[in-house]
Amino acid sequence: MKIVFYGDSITDMNRIREHEDGTVYSYGVGYTNFVVGELTCEDPKKYECINRGISGNRIVDLYARVKIDVWNHKPDVLSILIGVNDVWHEISRENGVELPRWERIYRTLIEETKERLPNVKIMILEPFILEGSATDGEERWQRFLAVKEYAKVAKKIAEDYNLTFVPLQAKFDEAEAKFGGDYYTFDGVHPLAAGAKMISREWLKAFKTEIDK
Repeated sequence: MKIVFYGDSITDMNRIREHEDGTVYSYGVGYTNFVVGELTCEDPKKYECINRGISGNRIVDLYARVKIDVWNHKPDVLSILIGVNDVWHEISRENGVELPRWERIYRTLIEETKERLPNVKIMILEPFILEGSATDGEERWQRFLAVKEYAKVAKKIAEDYNLTFVPLQAKFDEAEAKFGGDYYTFDGVHPLAAGAKMISREWLKAFKTEIDK
């Protein structure tokens, strides 16, 4: 079974790009590493895992590279996590992707992927946000809360296309309320080990549901 992990820096997390022979030595320090470790520790031949997260990506960037990084690999499972940069880049440099356009492009990406790969199973991960150093200042924090609106749309897209949705915000909110968000992300967005492990647990639960369909 071939799995492609697709997204931004939360998926990338300093992954080492493949060597010329295609050998992969590192999936990064994020949730993908935990997921791949869990899937392959007992049977490393059962799963082929490909990390195609790229730091800084927005939905428009995913759409622009979907052929080379997804379709050409012909995955059995496509896992997508995107949305934070579409908000963050608007706040920092006025280069984000507004919500109606974000939804339109996300739906196009899903529809065209299903046309090219009719048997692919698609998992949509919920974009999430915790209060951290990346959101310093009340005004920036209020604007950054738009991530939660993007999360609602991501869930609606999953429902409309009968895709597996992986909820994450509630888990992070619960952990933040109990222990403080600084144990789970270093800036409100990028996971530390505990945050990455949390994402991987939710991913693996959803994955089992998906493959059992």
